[in-house]
Amino acid sequence: MRDFVLGSRATSHETRHEEVEVAVTCAEGPPYCAEGSARLLRPRDDDALRAELRVIAKEFVTPAVVFGGPVAEGTLKISETLGTRTAGLRGLSISPMLGLGGRAIIQLRPQSVEDYATARTITHDYDRPVINEGLRSIIAVPVVVGGGARAIIYAAFRQSTPIGGRILDMLGRAGDRLAAEINIRDEVDRRVALIDTLVEGGQAPATSALIEGIREIHTELRGLTRTTPDSALATSLHALADKLAGLSRGDAPATDVTLSGREVDVLTYIALGCTNAAVAQRLSIKPETVKHYLRGAMGKLDARSRVEAVSRARRLGLLP
Repeated sequence: MRDFVLGSRATSHETRHEEVEVAVTCAEGPPYCAEGSARLLRPRDDDALRAELRVIAKEFVTPAVVFGGPVAEGTLKISETLGTRTAGLRGLSISPMLGLGGRAIIQLRPQSVEDYATARTITHDYDRPVINEGLRSIIAVPVVVGGGARAIIYAAFRQSTPIGGRILDMLGRAGDRLAAEINIRDEVDRRVALIDTLVEGGQAPATSALIEGIREIHTELRGLTRTTPDSALATSLHALADKLAGLSRGDAPATDVTLSGREVDVLTYIALGCTNAAVAQRLSIKPETVKHYLRGAMGKLDARSRVEAVSRARRLGLLP
């Protein structure tokens, strides 16, 4: 019985899975929303996980129970469930090395059992809620960020069946995608904290090191907008980068000049001294496309050279 729970979905199952609401939370960073600062509200990590679990749920033909939650200070708390018949799993706290999830926290790799009740590879501290739910075959996949588990994703079945490679690969890919997204958000939080330090210390005279630090953060924030699949987060990052650029304008009047996102990206890398070829490589576009955006920016800024374009963009607060 290899991977019989995966494959092309029959029409009768497709509608059922489309209507299922999946909600699982994972560890979140602190919410940044202080008024008057450079902070931004971090999107909810559980929304990203929910999207991944919806993808997982649609892949199963045989009904599966999907659940999970955040790992904080080494302890997993199952916060949401999908497809359960009892309330025993919800709110369950799982300690490191205990049960299947506890092993996943410590081992930092997927753990599975074909028959939970008789498995000898795990402890049985949580037998009552698991057995009362009727779960037998279970896989637990850690979402690993920075060398530690930040969440655990489970898939379980009420019949004893081998957890084949296709199931493992599917859940593994979901965990990897979620880990990459959380990693981006953590990096943004780190950059935001640094920006707040710069903003809150804004009464001190600007130094060349401070200005270069702001420019470096601006460049990295714009780079992150191109790597995150979360459109809401990308929008927030764009807004934060624009706000950071505006800090350099000081008391200069606002401008009517508007550059496109790509024009700003091109000028940002040109300001770092990159050639057109280097800019093209970093933005994954052709050198001819870089020239197109550069000409557009120069025209809007009434600049006769790339250096003058960067200078005018900085004076207008379009670049830091």
